[in-house]
Amino acid sequence: SRLGILIVRHLKRLERVILGYLEVSDGPEEKARLGILETLQCTIEHAWPRMPCRLPVLLKALLRLLWDVHTERGPSPEPVRAALLHGATQCLILLDHCSQGQVKV
Repeated sequence: SRLGILIVRHLKRLERVILGYLEVSDGPEEKARLGILETLQCTIEHAWPRMPCRLPVLLKALLRLLWDVHTERGPSPEPVRAALLHGATQCLILLDHCSQGQVKV
């Protein structure tokens, strides 16, 4: 959040990091995934003009995360799973707003 719009300088590298963390479960507490969802939300809020071109990749990763969390009955407690679903949903809502409704389509 300190970088603000200047985060766009690092979007390509940051996108790879975000995608990597979203793909892999990191144990029952899912601290890394929850943290990266928070990072993604902040990035979308600050770099919203650049998000529509990244929409297909981020949308695919977020939908895959939602599906994985919903279908897997792993060691994560229900509040953690709910937090993951909520964080991913918030990211989807932000992406929809900054892409003028393209997520819904």
